[in-house]
Amino acid sequence: MFDNTCKFLAEAFSNDYAAWLLGQSVTLTQLSPSELAVEPIRADALILLESDNIILHLEFQTEADPTMAFRMLDYRTRAFRRFPRKQMKQVVIYLNPTTSELVYQTTFEIPGTRHEFEVIRLWEQPTEPFLNSAGLLPLAVLTQAQDKAQILRQVSARVEAIEDKRAQSNVTASAAILAGLSLDRNTIYKVLRQDIMKQSVIYQDIQQEGEQRGEQTGALKGERSLVLRLLARRIGEIPAELRSQIQSLSLEQTEALGEALLDFTERSDLTNWLKSHE
Repeated sequence: MFDNTCKFLAEAFSNDYAAWLLGQSVTLTQLSPSELAVEPIRADALILLESDNIILHLEFQTEADPTMAFRMLDYRTRAFRRFPRKQMKQVVIYLNPTTSELVYQTTFEIPGTRHEFEVIRLWEQPTEPFLNSAGLLPLAVLTQAQDKAQILRQVSARVEAIEDKRAQSNVTASAAILAGLSLDRNTIYKVLRQDIMKQSVIYQDIQQEGEQRGEQTGALKGERSLVLRLLARRIGEIPAELRSQIQSLSLEQTEALGEALLDFTERSDLTNWLKSHE
């Protein structure tokens, strides 16, 4: 959720991110990972923006990732293959404070190869620059300021001044989501107007995703309950250990078990089926 929110911001307010990370307000357009030819790694979290001369590659992370350095090299070589004349700036932006040494890693090295990229740890960044651009406002609460609630109030005041209502609702919703990394929900909803954020595309997407997950969860619970009842009728009482294994099955696996159990005659049939689907 946090990574996708940042991805949305970078794509919707690309000029703000270009000014911050490139030092100039360059017009950037979205570049699809599929244009780099090879199957992308975690394309859902990848942000590629391009202008005539440069590609901006961003990775927002809530926690350290031991594969990050290699991913930076991997995407740099893919981009060079597709766009050999373009420069590429790669930046990993860490959102959450951590003691992991990985968030200080800015190179990938193996014998004969060295690749460098940039890293920004938001909790070390001064707050003020993030309060001056609409697209950066949601990140302000994650910067080095100690009083996060006060920063969120400043963000709210700046958001109120955004004239474009769609942009205003999107920034508000994004600020609410990212503030969840530092503040409790009650504080966030006291400061940010829910009536504005509910009009946001990203808020509606999250709501829809939540509803879909709820529907899937409800379907899974119903399927598990039915399977357990049928198993009890076929092979007798189900021990707690086996019941626990059944509870851990996905909806697809549970449905498969519902079909398979029609051929069960004893408990070992269930045990063997579960072992084969571990």
